[in-house]
Amino acid sequence: MNEFAEKGQQHRARTAWADTCRRRRSVLLLYAWHGPVVNIDMKIMDRSAMARNVGMKEKQPAAVKSAMRFTPVVGTRPAEEIQAQIRNLLATHQLKAGDRLPSERELAEQFSVSRNSVRQALHSLVDSGLLEMKKGSAGGAFIRDGGGDAVMAGISDLYSLGTIQPEHLTEVRILIGVEVVQLACKRCTVEEIDALEENVKLAEQAARDNDFSRRTAINLEFHRMLARMTRNPLLVTLTEAVTAITQRFVDEVGPTSNRSVMPLRRQLLGHLRARDSEAAGERMRSHLLRLRTIYLRQVAEKRAHE
Repeated sequence: MNEFAEKGQQHRARTAWADTCRRRRSVLLLYAWHGPVVNIDMKIMDRSAMARNVGMKEKQPAAVKSAMRFTPVVGTRPAEEIQAQIRNLLATHQLKAGDRLPSERELAEQFSVSRNSVRQALHSLVDSGLLEMKKGSAGGAFIRDGGGDAVMAGISDLYSLGTIQPEHLTEVRILIGVEVVQLACKRCTVEEIDALEENVKLAEQAARDNDFSRRTAINLEFHRMLARMTRNPLLVTLTEAVTAITQRFVDEVGPTSNRSVMPLRRQLLGHLRARDSEAAGERMRSHLLRLRTIYLRQVAEKRAHE
């Protein structure tokens, strides 16, 4: 074999080897100690390996509960039965806040229903406050993490329909307000009392500025802050709902005198710092009873002119 023929054969061998590498696209160069993984033709890179080597973690979508299994729906109201099964998993703690449900298609297969029935059930659970829908590649139907939006919406609707009257609202404010301030007295921290005092200062400034709407909002926030001090999520939700309706009610009947409100706030702060829950409860009761009398009088006058 002459020199030119030998070089031609070597060239064809190298070309064939390169073609094989390109077809496989799997020839990798590895560094001795978990170095980055790179394809020989630099067209393919193992992104997960690269992320690990530079100390990064790729964001993974929330895992679907692996043991979550539903039974086929046999009734005539599939959406309601689907909701019942999901609620049962919540009640038995097989589902918890933050868990993601299977996809709409998977749920339809497990329940043996149409995707439309699944969609109706999920929308109802969203409206009730149990689920939230997230978009994107890591999205889906998730169990909500707390919150009482559904409770507040329901009570607000009852007020709009007239089922809850001002007499009912002002009565419940007294019952809840007294218990809240007594528990807050026992459970709050010094920092929370300091924050409450800042709220009082803001309300006093709003009163000096004759800013009625701002003053009312700050005064109602005072009650929300007290509720959070109880460490009782049900009391927080009820207080939020009652406070939201009270805001609407006050806007409708008009402002009341602020002369007794600010002194009350200061007195309550003193009782909170002294951890005197009985005195705080009695002071709150007398204050809310007085406001109830004023509000109902204004309601009666408004009704008389209608």
